Amino acid sequence: MAWRTSSHATYDCKYHLIWCLKRPRTLRDPEVRAYVEKTFRAITEEFGFWIDALAMETDHVQVFLEFPPRYAIARMVGTLKSISASRTFARFVSLRRQFWSGELWEDGYAAGTVGDEVTSDLIRRDSKRHTAEQDTKQPELF
Repeated sequence: MAWRTSSHATYDCKYHLIWCLKRPRTLRDPEVRAYVEKTFRAITEEFGFWIDALAMETDHVQVFLEFPPRYAIARMVGTLKSISASRTFARFVSLRRQFWSGELWEDGYAAGTVGDEVTSDLIRRDSKRHTAEQDTKQPELF
């Protein structure tokens, strides 16, 4: 268990976050997928958060993330979703035409807090399993 400190707090706050894409299969394109993953990592670095595990599925994203308790979960999810969408649309103009509403992600999300190492290990293993399964699936033609 790694405790972190800020000016007025010592904390160990980890969250398992999941949200869906507006259009499933958007992340099938390896270039888009790699860019979105790189963007999530850049955003968390810019804001001082830490990604423990990240699984990019064709229809949703799972993030195992740690951030200071001064941030509300809803604000954190909103930050990741809005900035990643803006940067992705700027990089891939063709996606902006597909998502005419200007939204890459669905409105909702799922969040769970993680408190002990057993739970943390299970989430890491699940994220790795999903990533491995995704890499071995044959692409659908239609």
